[in-house]
Amino acid sequence: MRLIRQFNRLRQLNRVILRHGLDDYFARSEARFMFKLARFFQPWHSNRYPEHSKEARLMLALQALGPIYVKLGQLLSTRRDLIPPAIADELARLQDKVQPFESALARRIIEQAFDTDIESLFSEFHEEPLASASIAQVHAATLSSGEKVVVKVIRPGIEKVIQRDIELMYTMARLLARLSTDGRRLRPVEVVADYEKTIYDELDLQREAANQALLRRNFAKSDKLYFPEVYWDYCHRNVMVSERIHGIPIGHIDELKAAGVDMKALAECGVEVFFTQVFRDNFFHADMHPGNIFVDASNPKKPTYIGIDCGIVGSLSRDDQRYLAENFVAFFNRDYRKVAQLHVDSGWVPPETSVEEFEGAIRTVCEPIFEKPLGEISYSQLLVRLFQTARRFNMEVQPQLVLLEKTLIYVEGLGRQLYPELDLWQTAKPYLERWLKEQVGLPSLVKALKENLPYWAEKLPEIPDLVYASLRMASREQRATEVRKAYPARHYLMGISGAFIIASALLLSLLGLGEQTALVSGALGAVGGALMMKGWPEA
Repeated sequence: MRLIRQFNRLRQLNRVILRHGLDDYFARSEARFMFKLARFFQPWHSNRYPEHSKEARLMLALQALGPIYVKLGQLLSTRRDLIPPAIADELARLQDKVQPFESALARRIIEQAFDTDIESLFSEFHEEPLASASIAQVHAATLSSGEKVVVKVIRPGIEKVIQRDIELMYTMARLLARLSTDGRRLRPVEVVADYEKTIYDELDLQREAANQALLRRNFAKSDKLYFPEVYWDYCHRNVMVSERIHGIPIGHIDELKAAGVDMKALAECGVEVFFTQVFRDNFFHADMHPGNIFVDASNPKKPTYIGIDCGIVGSLSRDDQRYLAENFVAFFNRDYRKVAQLHVDSGWVPPETSVEEFEGAIRTVCEPIFEKPLGEISYSQLLVRLFQTARRFNMEVQPQLVLLEKTLIYVEGLGRQLYPELDLWQTAKPYLERWLKEQVGLPSLVKALKENLPYWAEKLPEIPDLVYASLRMASREQRATEVRKAYPARHYLMGISGAFIIASALLLSLLGLGEQTALVSGALGAVGGALMMKGWPEA
């Protein structure tokens, strides 16, 4: 049954390509003969859109193929350094101009979700959608209590479409992994599995509401990024209601300039917001295409970003966070040996990799790009060259970093449009250096002590019993005899003293939570631990 579905999907791909005249794109490639043959045997699949430009037909074809291909178009629309402007302009329409579904269907979905008529939920509901995207569409409404809101509704039947595409992607990934050495190194099956989880999470609007609430809380005291309030009483798996925001779409450059927005400040703010989410919060919005970002220009000199559509988010392990930050800083400092060593230490390349050879290869790729403004640097082209270099050293794709890489590409694309002269490296470097210092310095120690204090306080009542049990064991004649032969009595005194010092440190922590108290108790704990280690016999 699955093979039949996949065969039908391949037939649909062929049909869409021919009906939209996309074989024009292959007129000068090796695939030209194949498409000519397909047209010869399927003359009924003629170009249905001859009045549209080739670029517009590409946009319509991606829209016809479904949400996965729409998202590909959204990503490409931000990369005007990689694709012609005419194509980028057309693909930009995929960000929030996907063909909407009928409003009557939206009403029915909302009423079924809350088991009541729509008039009892909203005093006003606009039938015409505000925006329509690949997964859902949005309607304006007013709550009975008077708040202006937007209602997001999942497209009916979209899950079946996604399931069909995911199955086809798995088949192609397995073939790639089986038939190609490079394919196995890219771990395509794991990448598809990661994407499958991401896109199915995006179908659950309750999960998206939770993501948005956390992002809003993370930036509650910030004037750089704002997320709308979620109205939890009106949220369901396929319906979500949140505060209606007003701002200038980030892609409307002329409108931003007309409002007097400081484009340099806006671009630098975007870089800081990205790195803040990744490193400070370890929770980042991973679908930052222009359709999901607006600008509050009420203060043009200090504009504020507004983020929506939080269905796709990402986070990293502590180790990946630290390795990434150290890699970035090493890149900025042109310390290619440290970059190579970090890749080995992290396990991203095999442990037998020659650090010297890897260092030379990285230097060859990266050295030409530095000390250039963002307008002259292509992160995507850098990734391609690094990929080619990594192939020599058997570096495997890290699925957990895929979302981060995609988000960074979006950030670069936006920065390129807002302020091409922005120096991405110099903007990010001070922030990353400050974050690394906080992770390994004295503030990090104080933070760790405070975080562990509740656990230590919970275990504090058990320490006397543990000390008593240890003393009973030590008093047993056979144990005492064995220990006296190998260890002087003073070692026991040190071990017992260490235990009591640790207990004192914990008690001191309970009496005061200031930084000085935490440092003193931490120091006592460290001394006590050293005494116990020195005084306690090895097994």
